[in-house]
Amino acid sequence: MSAPPRPSTATRSSGARTSRPAGNRPTARRGRLVEPPAPEQGSFALSHVVAGVLSAAQALVLSLAVVVLPAVVAYLVGTATLASATDTPDDGVQVRSAIDVATGLWLLGHGVPLTADDVTITLAPLGIAALALFAVYASAKRFAATSVPAWAAGTVTYGLCTTAVAALAGSAPGWSLALALPAGLVMGGLGMALGILARPDAPTPAELGERAEVVAQRLTGFDLVPATLRLGLRGGAVVVALLTGAAALLVVAWALAGRATSSDIVTALEPGWTGGIVFAVAQLALLPNLLLWAVAWLAGPGFAVGEGTSFTVFGTVSGPLPAVPLLGALPGEDWANPVSAWAPLLVVACGVVAALFVWRRLEPSLVRWSDVGWVLGGIVVVPGVFVLLGQLAAAGAAGPGRLAEVGADPLVTAGLVAAEVGGGAMAVLLGAKLDVVARRGEIGEDLVEWLRRPAPVGGGVSREESSDGLVRDGGTPEGEGRSDDPDLAAELGFRDPPSESDEDAGAPVADAGTPVADAAPSGDWARVAAYAVSNPEPDAAPEPDTGPAAGPDGGDEAREAGPGK
Repeated sequence: MSAPPRPSTATRSSGARTSRPAGNRPTARRGRLVEPPAPEQGSFALSHVVAGVLSAAQALVLSLAVVVLPAVVAYLVGTATLASATDTPDDGVQVRSAIDVATGLWLLGHGVPLTADDVTITLAPLGIAALALFAVYASAKRFAATSVPAWAAGTVTYGLCTTAVAALAGSAPGWSLALALPAGLVMGGLGMALGILARPDAPTPAELGERAEVVAQRLTGFDLVPATLRLGLRGGAVVVALLTGAAALLVVAWALAGRATSSDIVTALEPGWTGGIVFAVAQLALLPNLLLWAVAWLAGPGFAVGEGTSFTVFGTVSGPLPAVPLLGALPGEDWANPVSAWAPLLVVACGVVAALFVWRRLEPSLVRWSDVGWVLGGIVVVPGVFVLLGQLAAAGAAGPGRLAEVGADPLVTAGLVAAEVGGGAMAVLLGAKLDVVARRGEIGEDLVEWLRRPAPVGGGVSREESSDGLVRDGGTPEGEGRSDDPDLAAELGFRDPPSESDEDAGAPVADAGTPVADAAPSGDWARVAAYAVSNPEPDAAPEPDTGPAAGPDGGDEAREAGPGK
């Protein structure tokens, strides 16, 4: 049989494919598969550096434009309402002045002091800082690469650009200019880190913690950040969230209570619709400051807005304030009353909630006293550091004279917050741990040995004999040692009572075979102590010698009843 004819190439159309059975298709040759060459490591690093630089520069321009453009718009609208052109000042000079003021406010939000007419302002508007931080975060999350070179390049770029802006603005001469670089490095580094860690291909915070722990163990040989400490730090973050939420609600209440005062200030200023919008946006820059002052008010020490003023839960001493509508929301004298004096208990309650949050994630049977200490330390450290840094940033000089003192005392406020949070958390953690100790019968070995001390032998021990010849009140006949001394640790419920197998080893058991310690409950310490006081148990004593015929049952009746019956 001849093979089937092959199709002629003449009959094939251009671009047509010949049909073959599925089983007869030839396999692909590996030699003909062309793979793209792998990029070099140097090109990867360079692209990451470029991505970090571009993302940081973009964030700086965006945040600066958000602050500068409203100032320029406010100036243009203000000059357009002048009566005649002769009254209009030089536009170039005035626009330059508006840009310098807005740039100085942007730098002030980064922590660079603002100097104008020999007056230095150090009170940082934290709203501008939050705006800049968010801009760096969003830009890094969208455009940066997940690598250390990208983070380092973005951080350095933001710091250098901040220094350049400060030098061009001229609002931070002298020693203030030296603060621009470190301020930019801190802001850029924090924003870049948050943005890169938020990328989908970035490691989670838990993975970073584990990696840091492994590196620390390799370098030092010790576990510098135990798992219980990390859990405590999470509890501290819960405290920070609760404190922030409580302070936000308090600020809303203050604003509603002082809305009449704020409205009077706005009416007196007559800013117009354009100026009103700009003025409202500018006041938002001070809103985070007021939020942190509310935390200090809740904790007890309070804050000041000018020398000689004091706003606390125990009293309010106010004075002349700048014509800023936001300051109309400050608490008045009616906010200091017997009810507000209990406000620090809210901070204590935050510690209680954090301790409950942590304890529910622990295995009570495996928790040691050292674990309790690590957890408590983490719960206290996070809110303490947060309040300390926040009050440092929210305090400063808002102008000359009495306005040189604005804000709360950072050290006092942070110390009180840490103490109040620690007190609430300690009450919960110690109570839960002691409950586990009481239920499981855990106690120190030295105390167990003391409770199981041997009985005294010989004279000097009081002895009382009842009419039936039994020894009461733990007495021991003179010259005889006690071989049936009770296990006090078991009676108090700190350890399991001896079993029946201990009878051969000399464990004290009654004639019916029931251990003496079974008469005491093993539970809460208070119930054990109350039971031991109200139901004292006599010690077992040798059988009285009453003779073989002491009655129908004789001495056996007392022996069967057992001690204390």
